Amino acid sequence: MEFQDEDFPLDERLIKSQKKKKRKGAEPKGEHRVFGTADAGVAVSDTSCSGCGALLHCATADLPGFLPSEKFKVLMAAGKLGGATCQRCHLLTHHHKALHLQLTRDQYRDVVRRVRARKALVLLVVDLLDLPGSLVLDLPDLVGTNKQVVVLGNKVDLLPADAPNYLQRLKRHLARCCQDAGFGPQVADLHLISAKTGFGLEALVSALQRSWSYKGDVFLVGGANAGKSTLFNALLESDYCRSAAAGALRRATISPWPGTTLELLKFPITNPTPYRMFRRQNRLKEALQQTEAELPADELRRLQRLGRHGYLVGRVGQTFRSGGSRSDEIQFDPDSLAFAAVGSHDELSANDLKDAHWLYDTPGILRERDVLQLLQDQEVRSVVPTRAIVPRTFVLKPGMTLFVGALARIDFLQGRKSCWFSVLASSQVPVHVTGLEKAASVYERHAGHALLGVPAGGSERMQRFPALVPQDFSLEGRGYLEAAADITLSSAGWVAVTAMSGERVELRVHGPEAAGFGLRTPPLLPHVASLKGERLRKSAAYKPLRAAVRNKPGQNRTGKD
Repeated sequence: MEFQDEDFPLDERLIKSQKKKKRKGAEPKGEHRVFGTADAGVAVSDTSCSGCGALLHCATADLPGFLPSEKFKVLMAAGKLGGATCQRCHLLTHHHKALHLQLTRDQYRDVVRRVRARKALVLLVVDLLDLPGSLVLDLPDLVGTNKQVVVLGNKVDLLPADAPNYLQRLKRHLARCCQDAGFGPQVADLHLISAKTGFGLEALVSALQRSWSYKGDVFLVGGANAGKSTLFNALLESDYCRSAAAGALRRATISPWPGTTLELLKFPITNPTPYRMFRRQNRLKEALQQTEAELPADELRRLQRLGRHGYLVGRVGQTFRSGGSRSDEIQFDPDSLAFAAVGSHDELSANDLKDAHWLYDTPGILRERDVLQLLQDQEVRSVVPTRAIVPRTFVLKPGMTLFVGALARIDFLQGRKSCWFSVLASSQVPVHVTGLEKAASVYERHAGHALLGVPAGGSERMQRFPALVPQDFSLEGRGYLEAAADITLSSAGWVAVTAMSGERVELRVHGPEAAGFGLRTPPLLPHVASLKGERLRKSAAYKPLRAAVRNKPGQNRTGKD
């Protein structure tokens, strides 16, 4: 069955605007080839794409929800449009291609502003790999100042433990960022989670059921690429979703590209009655008491696989399933969260939907300055980390330069002593160290090629990539046990700089102006330089040292942090 919102139609003005562009012969810049043809004479349907929530149509390929007219008409005539995905979601899912759409940042924000008129709880999803850049700074303007906000620091599974208390420190850092952004007073709770591995999700569900209970709707809000759609899919298979609905809804499309959710996908949330809460707590207690030997073989393999990809893993379960049967842990496979249908299409009765409260997945807010917007498809896949980050540490003397791909160049201009530079970025982004006097020629010769890796495509690609613009930073060292600051590289990660106590360090950071690189103090992982092996012979690099998995199979699987 389809859950649709008649309040959220496709804007007919956009279709008229695109018709005018077509008559003038204008082609949308950067658009991927689309298959099939458009037919602007066919009316927009009232059926939503099951991947992104946009209303399906065949009017123009430049707008959300487009299906080629050949496919659209056949499905419409056969009454099978329900459950279909638009061409954009299909390309993201099966071909890892991002179809560029004519949709402005303001149009994304306008969808989120509909929250203002609702009695609702806001779940703000924040990408911990990009703080404070992934915060929605104008959140009160978008959702209203009268909304309670629960802040969810996502992708914690990708961060290495630089000290025993690092999770508590991350929470304090995130809370401080919310205060600095101006919406601290609205924050009712804060959790560290991994929507992909399930860490912290059972604790989140329990907290929501205790605090918000069944007072109104719940909205997932956050910046593009923060992981909202992954979280939506995970909660769909948890006790937060009405059990009868989990099999009737499709999962949201997720991908490394920003802005994959274009309209409001939703599922009905569970009313946490005392009986349901009692049954749920019993299931959680049983799960905590399970030893590794008692885990089913497939579940143990899943946890072991996730342990190789992330530092923190969890299990997400459903106490009740459609038909009233008791269920233990469900299969929670992060690799299948994005695309497949969930179970059978069980129908919900009118009684089930009467007075129901819903959890909505809103479009990701597109940032004005983000390095991902400058990259092509494969480059985005290389830059966005999908596995646990292993810090790469280098020792630099004054007069040396460190390249993070061809995305960023960091010049160590002045200082009396050597410093450690710890790169926290995707392992697919190369790091190269050279002398300052050679840096310009290295960039000119190797940008776009294998040595610097990203962007890729040679000199032709680099002609279309923005020039690197310098900005200077001055740091004061805090000793070799604690980083002085982080050089933030937007969605590409960051570089932690560790210097001798009291040492003044002068740096020049080169990057695309539209990427939004900056300086972060205090650093997110101040003790990250301790996560290094022996120094490699005749090299500025240290042997990478992977931090231990924090919770092994059979331990802390509910993610109580």
